[in-house]
Amino acid sequence: MTAGSAAAPPSEPIKVLLVDDDALLLSATTRVLKHAGYVVTPTSGGESALEAMADTRFDVVCTDIGMPGLDGIALLRAVRERDLDVPVVLFTGAPSVTSATEAIRYGAIDYVSKPLDRKRLEQTLERAVRFGRLARAKREARGDSVEMHGAGDRAGLEALFASAIRTLFLVYQPVLRANGALFGYEALLRCREPAMPHPGAVLDAAEKLGRLGALGRRLRTLAAEPIAGSPAAEPTLFVNLHPHELFDPDLTDPESALARVARHVVLEITERASLGELDNVRERVLEIRDAGYRIAIDDLGAGYAGLTAFALLEPDIVKLDMSLVRGVEESRTKQRLIASMTNVSHELGIQVVAEGIETESELDAVLECGCDYVQGYLFARPGPPFPTPTWPTRKI
Repeated sequence: MTAGSAAAPPSEPIKVLLVDDDALLLSATTRVLKHAGYVVTPTSGGESALEAMADTRFDVVCTDIGMPGLDGIALLRAVRERDLDVPVVLFTGAPSVTSATEAIRYGAIDYVSKPLDRKRLEQTLERAVRFGRLARAKREARGDSVEMHGAGDRAGLEALFASAIRTLFLVYQPVLRANGALFGYEALLRCREPAMPHPGAVLDAAEKLGRLGALGRRLRTLAAEPIAGSPAAEPTLFVNLHPHELFDPDLTDPESALARVARHVVLEITERASLGELDNVRERVLEIRDAGYRIAIDDLGAGYAGLTAFALLEPDIVKLDMSLVRGVEESRTKQRLIASMTNVSHELGIQVVAEGIETESELDAVLECGCDYVQGYLFARPGPPFPTPTWPTRKI
């Protein structure tokens, strides 16, 4: 094959990482690509390919799917831990709808069937290189800031999520009684993966990857660790829980970290998924209560917590969404809504937390509406265990 047998590659030298455990095919493909003008680094397996990536930034990775050790899909995942943008082309000797779908799902730009057609191979590489350069240009246009949507494929998302899990930590924000006394703390998710700069990004990734269980267990373990060192004699710990986590056996396993301190814990159900889609919720809630937990519903007033959640969970506590609290002193409508929801909650034996309080006037207003507990930056920002809250002196 000559360079003119297909559209010429871009003018800059193109660095290709070539991976195949078949020595004859590896040698032949290397000759073909070098003759077409590419700079080729041939490697005989996934492990040696990763070693090559440690020293060189490649424009495209071409790898066989079926190899001993790290196969093509596993190598693609490992590549994404090192480079979110480099395009990957897979070679397969047994093309099928399943293998093609798997390859694309994990982020391969394309796949080429064996025996390799030279023209098809060169055209595929040219297209892949241009896609890779476009991805890098988009990232550079954002000032080299890595955002979550930069993980454009499953393998990239898995790499980012793995980094998030490794760098997870929790911060704690005080929840205060209406008289300023400390009631407890809410444990809040944070991580040091820049591509996931807020908790919602981590949760979205966990949902997409089917890793909510792993994420939840890690967070619950972390949440329980510092509770013995709390300044409160009997601290109350609010721990956020996705509805699907209600059915995680670890939650009620007496040997799990959080279950051992369950009598101090309020499970704060965040309705990111409808409870109505889950079976046997009421029965499971009884088991959770038997283990010692209390239950709260989050985001009341944000349009998420509906009658289904109240009927199935029968919460001990509800938390008013900060959108209701923000600027409440200037809105008669918000004041009436908060007062009404608080009165109804009290009639049902449910206590109310107003969260997101940033000013003394907001504090005045929610206390006037009858809220039992308050939370927000006015008292303390989230921090390591355990921030000491401040309370406006004139409120005591």
